Amino acid sequence: MPSPSGRTSPGATGEGGGGGESTDGTTDGTEAPGGGPAAGSSTPGRTAESRSPASSSPEAARWRPRPGTPWQWQLDGRVDPSVDVPVYDIDGFENSAADVARLHADGRKVICYLNAGAWEDFRPDHKSFPASVLGRTNGWDGERWLDIRRLDVLRPIMERRVDMCRTKGFDAVEPDLLEGYANKTGFPLSGADQVAYNRMIADIVHERGLSVGLKNDLAQIPQLVRHFDFAVNEECAQYGECERLKPFVAAGKAVFHVEYEERTEDFCAESRALKLSSMRKRLDLDVWRDPC
Repeated sequence: MPSPSGRTSPGATGEGGGGGESTDGTTDGTEAPGGGPAAGSSTPGRTAESRSPASSSPEAARWRPRPGTPWQWQLDGRVDPSVDVPVYDIDGFENSAADVARLHADGRKVICYLNAGAWEDFRPDHKSFPASVLGRTNGWDGERWLDIRRLDVLRPIMERRVDMCRTKGFDAVEPDLLEGYANKTGFPLSGADQVAYNRMIADIVHERGLSVGLKNDLAQIPQLVRHFDFAVNEECAQYGECERLKPFVAAGKAVFHVEYEERTEDFCAESRALKLSSMRKRLDLDVWRDPC
């Protein structure tokens, strides 16, 4: 099903909700608080270690979150930094370099949400997409599926978007809607088309020294797990599919997971057994969270 991510109006705040998860870096795969640069640093999101000659290559410097890492996912407006977790996933367009630097100053890693599979008429770069790559609506106002077969057209657009994430100091990218082939897009997309596109997105992100997450697309995990540094999943418990995420955990890669309808008492036991980073969120992805 299409992700609900990033479809809400900016500026909402919602409830706060610190989950109380550890941020000491010993079990969550992130640096200890204070490990990131202070706000105003010229290179937010890069520790002293990642700037050293021994780790100067993009691959060596890439952040790799481990299974079980607590997180916050807020796509509704500018980030509220009050939730005490080591990882934040926030909208790349709606948040500034200063917002990212503030999170880094508190020892957080920050993921840049981008829509990679659909056109959005409310984004500042919406005129960069030619009409020929715009398909059917995906069910959200102002959005249309993209013809992901057009790598020649979409690659430079996505490169500019990821460049924005890097310039703002993000550590990673969450590219949304990476399973258009399983939806009615208006284009005859195949599974092979999707694999090629998803690998292209991963390459674009890795070339810039950032980590990248595979959003949903459970059926293609065996073909894609080695190309992605973590997974982001919606509603695997509701649909009885969480075990399909095991390849990420087996590879030592975090699975950031949310449910919208299921209660935490109904899915957290399985999530803990599978080492998923799970919580319940409201569909508009505001500040409120109910973590496992």
